[in-house]
Amino acid sequence: MHLLHIIATPRSHESHTIRVSNALIEELYGRYPDLTVTVLDLFKADLPAIAGANIESKYKLMTGQALDTYHQSCWDAIDATCRQFLEADIYVITTPMWNLSVPYVLKYYIDAIVQPGYLFRYNECGVAEGLLKDKKMVVVTSRGGDYSPDSALHAFDFLEPYLRAIFGFAGIADLQFINAHGMDISAAARRASQLKAIGEARALAANSHWPAAETTVPADLQPVFLTAPALGQQVPVAA
Repeated sequence: MHLLHIIATPRSHESHTIRVSNALIEELYGRYPDLTVTVLDLFKADLPAIAGANIESKYKLMTGQALDTYHQSCWDAIDATCRQFLEADIYVITTPMWNLSVPYVLKYYIDAIVQPGYLFRYNECGVAEGLLKDKKMVVVTSRGGDYSPDSALHAFDFLEPYLRAIFGFAGIADLQFINAHGMDISAAARRASQLKAIGEARALAANSHWPAAETTVPADLQPVFLTAPALGQQVPVAA
């Protein structure tokens, strides 16, 4: 069972959010001896460019064109980033709320991996289909204020709806959130919220179903672009 821990906070070991994620992962370690964990710290990772030659390569691949040596070498970084993500059975995303949504580095990473033929494809009717089946994702977040469902600020929470939408689009149906609210209100509120979130994390590890088998990624995986026969034209994709 392979877990990919995606960290989207620059505070590293000082992060209150990471403490909650670590409680979840430690509990899983105790319950599943075969668990392996890969840590991807997005603020330290050398993420591939989502511009220039990689955009050119993407559209060449989606339209069935072969890549020359230069474009292939550029695309290899995108390919490797996607494959690392696909090889996991379980995802834990650790992220604070920044300006009502996700930190920029997490959005950048999502833009790198959500590629046609890797995380989704267009079927014969031109409809997008998610390719991540039988995967599980847990998102651990911290928020300075209270954005819980019954709060006055709930309508301003664009973090959880966005992540549910984009990873749901990619096919992940089993997606759960552990949210620590009110972390900047007071020291007492911070401690209470963190302890509550840690309790939720340990309970989730103990009571949820977790994937048992490691995922095998096909060696010849490549972006696939399907046309819609009824329309006789390619489905447009935004850059």
